[in-house]
Order: sequence, then structure tokens, then C-alpha cells
Amino acid sequence: MPRISEFLGLVISMFYNDHVPPHFHAVYGQYEAIVGIDPIRVLNGQLPRRVQSLVIEWAALYQNELREDWELARAKQPLKRIPPLE
Repeated sequence: MPRISEFLGLVISMFYNDHVPPHFHAVYGQYEAIVGIDPIRVLNGQLPRRVQSLVIEWAALYQNELREDWELARAKQPLKRIPPLE
């Protein structure tokens, strides 16, 4: 599962050829959530409230980049790194 971003203890990844809808995986310690790209929302799993807010904020900033990486993953092409939340 390629990592596309890391910040504040969070690891953001996508699987190649993952199931729809378009989404990414956010891991924070023992917590994990699957987050939809459009619309941006938690589809499955859970994160601490503050961490979830940060993931949603980051995804909103980089939604176009997430869509692009989703398409690259579906085509089994290398994914692009996305800047961390600052």
C-alpha cells in the first residue's frame, strides 16, 4: 500500500486497484479509517475526533491530487506524493 503523505503521526495510503468508491486509508497508531474522496467523509473505521478533523481538512486541501492518485492507482501507475498538512 503506497504511502502518499505523512503528517502529525498520520500515514495516508492508497491500495492499487482498490474497490470503489474512490478513497484513501488514514492510519494513526492503532486507529484506521477509510475516507472517501468525493464527498470527503469517513466511510469505515474510526479516528480520534481531532485527528479525523485534520484528515478531513487535509483532504479538502488536496482533493484534486487525491482524485489524480486514485486514477493512477487504478491504472497501476506510480502514485504522487501529496504535501502534508502544515
